[in-house]
Formats: sequence, C-alpha cells, structure tokens
Amino acid sequence: MSLIVAARFTTFPAAESAAQKLFNAGFVEEDVTLFFVNPRGQHARYPIGGDTGTDAGARNAPKGARLGVTVGAVVGAVVGVAIFAAFAAPLLVSLIAAGVGAYLGSLVGAMSRTRETGKTGHHLPFHEEARASGVLVAVHVSPDNQLDAARVLREAGGAAIEKASGRWQQGRWADFDPTRTPEPLKEFSEKLA
Repeated sequence: MSLIVAARFTTFPAAESAAQKLFNAGFVEEDVTLFFVNPRGQHARYPIGGDTGTDAGARNAPKGARLGVTVGAVVGAVVGVAIFAAFAAPLLVSLIAAGVGAYLGSLVGAMSRTRETGKTGHHLPFHEEARASGVLVAVHVSPDNQLDAARVLREAGGAAIEKASGRWQQGRWADFDPTRTPEPLKEFSEKLA
C-alpha cells in the first residue's frame, strides 16, 4: 500500500495550478494526479445507479409502517363499526374500512420516518461524513514528505486535506473509492495549531 495525500479544489484550473506548485516543490509528475469526484449518489456503483443499496433516510421506514398499520387498522375498524351501526351497512364495509385504514396508516407511518432529520434534528452519519464533490489532487508521498505535500496543497487553496493508504499505479490512485469516508491528515492540522 502507498501513502497518499489529497486535497479538494473547486475548479480544474485551481487543481492544475496546485499540481504545478507540487512540481515546483520537487514532486515528480508520476506522483501527482488530479481527477473529478462526482457528487454523492452519482457514482453508479449499482446497475440502476447510486452509491448504496438503500437510502440512508429510509432506515426507519419499516418501523413507521408497522406502527401505521396498527393505528390505521384500529382507526379504520372504528370508522367501519360506526358506519355499520349508523347505516346498518353490511359487515363487509367494516372490513374494507379497516383494510383501507391499515393501508393509509402504513403509508403515512413509513413516510413520516423517511426523513434525513427527525424531531431531534440529528443528521444521518452518511450525509455528514461523505466526501464532497470537486477536483481532487492526489499525491503519492512518503512519511518524510507527506507534510510538505499537505503544506503545498493548503497554500494552493486546497480544502479537506486528507491522507489515505491505497494502490498507486502508473501515476494514479488506482483503488480510489469516492464513497469511502476521507481521513483528515491530523499531523498536518496539529502542526498548524
């Protein structure tokens, strides 16, 4: 595994300028690469698109659906019995009202639980930790020059400076995973403080 330091830029010209500054600082061309990272959810990891098999916001939908079925069936049954008693309608009307109530309750219950934030206002971790979109400049470094690379990237306007272990092959980061949570370069942050 290779040690890699990377930073995000908003435009290709800014990233190219940072790469030139890395070359001027002594890094060689085969140790620097830049590429665009798509926005979250647009990495086409699945045949129908997307990055994950499920939507993180829908994690609690089954609980809401179960609760909604229960409440909806009870409310529907009460409405059905009221209709049965008031209009002397057949028993089938009560059963249909209970079924419709259960269906509507499950729908409302599931939908009420499919939000990014609940009443507590907590965000789901996927949305807080995921890598942001932009042009990534990645540098193949050694433990001795990783802080130099981070300094050059920061001075060039790079944001979210991170380090990673990965496969560096033929002048590029071969096993880059845009869905993996980036690891900030702590040593660099501590030196700045």
